[in-house]
Amino acid sequence: MKKSHLKHFNLDIYEEVLPNGLSVHVVPKKGNNIYATFITRYGSYDNVFIPSGKKDFFEAPMGVAHFLEHKVFEQENGEDPFAFYTKNGADSNASTSYMRTSYLFNGPDAYEENLNYLLDFVQSPYFTDENVEKEKGIIEQEIKMYDDIPYWHLFETVLFNSFHNHPLKYPIAGTVESISKITKEDLYTCYHTFYHPSNMFLTVVGNVDAKKTLELVRKNQEKKNYQPQEKIILKEIEEPDTVLKKKEVIHFDVEIPKIAVAYKIKVGNFDINKLKDYLGIYFNLKLDSTSPLREKLKKENMITGGFGIDVIEAENHILCVVNMESKNPEYVIEMMDQEITKKKITEVEFNRKKKTMKSGCIYQSDSVYAISSIINSDLLKLGTVLYDLYDWIDNLTMPEMRKVLKSITFEEKSVTILKKD
Repeated sequence: MKKSHLKHFNLDIYEEVLPNGLSVHVVPKKGNNIYATFITRYGSYDNVFIPSGKKDFFEAPMGVAHFLEHKVFEQENGEDPFAFYTKNGADSNASTSYMRTSYLFNGPDAYEENLNYLLDFVQSPYFTDENVEKEKGIIEQEIKMYDDIPYWHLFETVLFNSFHNHPLKYPIAGTVESISKITKEDLYTCYHTFYHPSNMFLTVVGNVDAKKTLELVRKNQEKKNYQPQEKIILKEIEEPDTVLKKKEVIHFDVEIPKIAVAYKIKVGNFDINKLKDYLGIYFNLKLDSTSPLREKLKKENMITGGFGIDVIEAENHILCVVNMESKNPEYVIEMMDQEITKKKITEVEFNRKKKTMKSGCIYQSDSVYAISSIINSDLLKLGTVLYDLYDWIDNLTMPEMRKVLKSITFEEKSVTILKKD
């Protein structure tokens, strides 16, 4: 067991890699809550890979990772994990993203029983032809529900139009057509490849004893027979630097047009995690609530709210997606584009944003959810925990920001507009 100190949270973290490869991270924090997440490094874009024990690539139907998330809750004894956690005074949930699938519970009572159950139900797959077919109708309704949400439709469309080949272009849940092809065998193939303990990690934050928690997890895993697994091989993605489609206008039932602009930026020789932070700082300075552009557009009644900003990594590219509402989309896009392509910020602005990032750490230190989320993000992106996030932020410098802005372009962009006519 390794003990380290999270300086930015002023908390200790206890870590251990078990013999079967499972990585366990425990952060004791006084209070009245416990937040546990059990995560596999398997998301919606990991759909072409060499299955465990095989030699050839396998292409899973789009949406399998999300489908699998649903079916992991199916237990052979018929017990519903959600009902189990409700009975034990805890909330339970799961989610699938592009890079991971997470299972969690949140609550202070019956902690040891709840943690054992989390490990057991996720590690006890039970898929049949019948329960797979039953789930297709449920997920089909979920897909159709999201298709009717304007901002969801906007985001999915601009992602699709930004990439030629990268699976980020496809919806996490798949399509009605793709999920209709999913079989029990597909689920087991994906499960046995990506749900091996060596591809997973457990994070527990809250009012717990670290040594007792690690001992509980050790004993739980010792009862299960996992053979060593070779490194998972994913098919390499060849993605051009250009966007697939420059612009698309979609007729949608919205009172005010909704807009998304995605700037596609080549990573090149930069560290992708640092580049993502630099671009996040840059876009926030240009478009956040204190930016001159936002104030100008608000005074002109050209936008109804602010700008939403998402910075998404995709191997060799980063996508900076900006969304907003405006009755004059073309004007707002032009003004924003002019501001973004200026590539000018001051050192005072840059340092102010860094201070804001540091103050966010202090604010988040009160939340077991936020602490868990940051640790999990570190493990997914970096493969390790940042023990001092302040140092990471301090190592973002204005000279390097200038180098980034000098080296990249904002020429490749895709625009999507939803409007009534």
